Amino acid sequence: MSSAVRSRLRPALAALLVACGLGLAACGTADAGSGHDHSASAPASVEGADDTYAGLDLAEPYRRPSFTLTDTSGAAFDFKAATAGKPTLLFFGYTNCPDVCPTTMADIAVALRGLDPALVQQLQVVFVTTDPARDDPAVLGEWLGRFDADLPTRFIGLTGDQAAINQAQLSTGVPLAEDGGKLHSSLLLLYGSDDEAHVAFDAGNTSRDIAADLRRVTGAP
Repeated sequence: MSSAVRSRLRPALAALLVACGLGLAACGTADAGSGHDHSASAPASVEGADDTYAGLDLAEPYRRPSFTLTDTSGAAFDFKAATAGKPTLLFFGYTNCPDVCPTTMADIAVALRGLDPALVQQLQVVFVTTDPARDDPAVLGEWLGRFDADLPTRFIGLTGDQAAINQAQLSTGVPLAEDGGKLHSSLLLLYGSDDEAHVAFDAGNTSRDIAADLRRVTGAP
């Protein structure tokens, strides 16, 4: 990320506001939190003192969360068990989103296309809906297929009842979505093989930022 972009982002981060750009329909705010484990009700800060990553350096790593939802095949998906030890991108959004959600998934797809296919096969990309009333497994599967069809790893779509979706967000450390899921966190979290996320991305980041940090987290050239 350029220094100019970072200078525009830092004031918002200092205020603990994770916001989308002007005119974007899906965004979220982050309140202050404390502690290494972000399973409490208050989301954690995303501002870090260091500038190690192309994305947003996290003040404290987010631990890989524990929650179980339903995947696009209709089967139960235990996020922590299924992704443990694997580089994993996690995002909360909804399929009817006009901008932030499809842009984020498209950025991920572009980033993965620029990486070694052998590396991509090791990655997990997980999209959790914030609009479970509309995003059933079939809807999620069709929507995600627009982004991952030519990739060596398929994106994982998860849904469930509202209580389960809320628990997933809280255990991850992002704010609960509001307005029927339309107002949601814009953070894309990247967990490493150590099961912690040291970096996240938002609407100010690009596919190049995601690709660069995937290489950094996985140790790829």
